[in-house]
Amino acid sequence: MAYLEKLFNPTSVAVIGASRTPGKIGYAIVNNIISSGYHGNLYPINPREEEILGKRCYKKVSEVPEVVDLAVLSVPVSLVLEVAKECGRTGIRNLVVITAGFKEVGKEGAALEEELNQIVKEYKMRMLGPNCLGLMDTYTPINASFSANSPLKGEIAFLSQSGALCASILDWSLQKGLGFSKFVSLGNKADLNEADFIADAAEDPYSRVIVGYIESVVEGERFVQVARKASLKKPIILIKSGTSKAGAQAASSHTGALAGSDQAYETAFKQSGILRARSMEELFNLAIAFATQPIPKGDRVAIVTNSGGPGIIATDNVEHQDLKMARFTKETVDNLRKNLPLEANVYNPVDVIGDADERRYAFALNTVLADPGVDSVLVLLTPTATLDPLKVAGVIIDIRKNFPDKPVVTAFMGGTKVVEAAERLSRSNIPCFPFPEPAIGSLAGLVRYNQHRLEAKEEREYSFLGEKRRVADIFREVRDLDRVVLLGSEGAEVLAHYGITVAPTSLAVTPEQAATFAEEVGYPVVLKVASPKILHKTDVGGVKLNLNSSGEVERAFVDILDNVHHYLGNVQICGIEVQKMVPRGRELIIGMKRDVQFGPLLMFGLGGIYVNLLKDVSFRLAQGLTQREIERMIRETKAFTLLKGFRGDAPADVKSVVETIGQVAQLVRDFPEITELDINPLLAYEKGVSALDVKITIAS
Repeated sequence: MAYLEKLFNPTSVAVIGASRTPGKIGYAIVNNIISSGYHGNLYPINPREEEILGKRCYKKVSEVPEVVDLAVLSVPVSLVLEVAKECGRTGIRNLVVITAGFKEVGKEGAALEEELNQIVKEYKMRMLGPNCLGLMDTYTPINASFSANSPLKGEIAFLSQSGALCASILDWSLQKGLGFSKFVSLGNKADLNEADFIADAAEDPYSRVIVGYIESVVEGERFVQVARKASLKKPIILIKSGTSKAGAQAASSHTGALAGSDQAYETAFKQSGILRARSMEELFNLAIAFATQPIPKGDRVAIVTNSGGPGIIATDNVEHQDLKMARFTKETVDNLRKNLPLEANVYNPVDVIGDADERRYAFALNTVLADPGVDSVLVLLTPTATLDPLKVAGVIIDIRKNFPDKPVVTAFMGGTKVVEAAERLSRSNIPCFPFPEPAIGSLAGLVRYNQHRLEAKEEREYSFLGEKRRVADIFREVRDLDRVVLLGSEGAEVLAHYGITVAPTSLAVTPEQAATFAEEVGYPVVLKVASPKILHKTDVGGVKLNLNSSGEVERAFVDILDNVHHYLGNVQICGIEVQKMVPRGRELIIGMKRDVQFGPLLMFGLGGIYVNLLKDVSFRLAQGLTQREIERMIRETKAFTLLKGFRGDAPADVKSVVETIGQVAQLVRDFPEITELDINPLLAYEKGVSALDVKITIAS
């Protein structure tokens, strides 16, 4: 993005708090900038020094003979605000604040950070940090950090909310020979955050894949919008910590972040096209695959192996990862059968057997890659007395050049005998793993990204034009009554204004009124107690079913009041709801809870008593929800099996279920004050649907 250009590629840099003492952070930053080969002007700032590492030192940034593009602050926390103001007054527009002691240390630090952010906004600056390691760009080149190392040049843009993790990964990457285009320590994210750097990397010609470690997301809905757009250009792979209760607490104490529910993160990542890694190992396995391999055109995998056991393990894993074993053409099978030993398996996986040498591997790999039904290939090797792993690596590297559009990954299983070969493959941009599972997992990541990119291009958010004014009136009336929980009849009216079919429902305050309503809607009817304080009506005798006359209705009205007062005493009762009984259908649930990070989170699954028992539900964010995503949301549940028709039942109206989820999504997008919503059950029929119980909670 244009506004980050001078952050990563400044023509001049001031290091405020520079030091000439090795071991000091101010020294490390100056030394790293010089050592990285930075070509621009560098200005150390320290009122007590004349020169640092051969560079003239200035007492204040205002004394520098030009307006610098980037200022790196490494001063005591007590001086940061005044230094930031001075930077703003001199026209500096980009800050990297290394200094710690802000919101990560508690309430006073949080207040100080807010002051710092206000200064940044006042002077129209952009800021990375505070409490960060710094940033690096290998193509500028610049290392404006206090890291002990500089990264190798590569095509991975890496961002991390943990500075210590940045330093560790950087050290590890040098051992592995892994290169980066950009390396960013996010720190406290007081101004610039993960969304800014994802958007920047998506436009960066030197970054092929975006990889990161995050503990929280600052602007959830913007993050999803940015990531959804960026993922159409480049793969994004993130690992999110703080998934357990203990982990979430640790994340909060580490950076002052408030961790949202893990389900919301899982859903946000899925909808925005982000690949979520479950471990640091998987994170970088995927990063290496995306940085070195083409995106496959499909999900058909071929395996070449010299050992049956690993081939079977790999085949099982292909299925577990929702990939397909490629089916060879007759020409491929005939060619393999003609040129491989009789004992060899010529179908997928291709087993060249234990006495194979590099020439047999070369023939099998070349033949398999040439097959039009193969999208990617895994080459397995176990060391034998007849085999030179280094020579096999050589033929893989040579053949790979002839098929640039098909990913090739390898798993050389062993120890000292395969180390040199594995290193040669890695140096030649062919990922080499110690076992089949991570190799297949990397191919699965490539395939999932391709599927997301193909499916997302033509999708638009599902939209519906509801009667917003009528719904706003209902919410206002509820608040005027000093309530935040809508009665069932009010909830049913809200849904009806958004085109959702509901069972006819009215609120009665006397037995006679209930009987009149029952006559109007027609028998049979059900009566339910209406109270914002009662969540489970049946537990307190608050429901009466199959009422078929006015006399039954009036008696049931009185019985419900007696039951509720017996169980709950003087609980608030607003009346009794009279609802037309509708035919039985497939019981579903549609729910919504507003997540603190990402906004309204929708739920769908089996309804009625099955919700808590089976927990057969799926989730999606309402923001940006498309019809395809709604359909996928339904298919992820066992409820879809019932909707399709099970054991002779006729299929239900899935289209109406899709429309209802879309209408609920529009409702909760239109009204941010809705904090929770439940339709349980929603009955699905062969034609149409009907909402029975509706619970809506709004903000006060």
